[in-house]
Amino acid sequence: MNYMKAANARLKKIKMKKTVLIIAALLVSFSGMAQQNKMMFPFKGGLDEMTKFFKDSVAVSPDIIQKKANGVVIFKFTADARGDIQKMIIFYADDYLLTQPLIAALKKSNQKWLIPDGEKIHDFIIQFSVNFNAPAVINDDFNKAVYNFHKQRHPILTYNQVPLETATLLPSIQVNYDLP
Repeated sequence: MNYMKAANARLKKIKMKKTVLIIAALLVSFSGMAQQNKMMFPFKGGLDEMTKFFKDSVAVSPDIIQKKANGVVIFKFTADARGDIQKMIIFYADDYLLTQPLIAALKKSNQKWLIPDGEKIHDFIIQFSVNFNAPAVINDDFNKAVYNFHKQRHPILTYNQVPLETATLLPSIQVNYDLP
């Protein structure tokens, strides 16, 4: 009887070791697959360089500052193998006024985009959030200007659906400006 208990205990240990080895092998194979499918960041220099580039390249216009404009702009653009932007679409914008300096900054980013190996062109989606740094003292004139911008803005919408499996969604870029 003791012999049977010892044999069963040994079998359980062997099964446990096999189970642990199988789980370990699966984990190693999945992590290897994840590393193979991992695409490098699609901007030369990485995320920090892209954030710095747009922070330095976006020139907020006096009209935006005067109207205390703020909002979101989403672009879809296509880059070629050299990293040049071939096509740009405003997918959404809270107002046309916000798009002008962002389009100029995107045009300056030519030859900075990296596309996956084997592709001739690649689509990207990027969101910009444009905001002003709130002044220390907020008065009625300030509130009225912010309200008027939002009341009079004309959003731009597109009804062209973007198949997400064919586009890379980039992190949002925050653009803040100071008021006089």
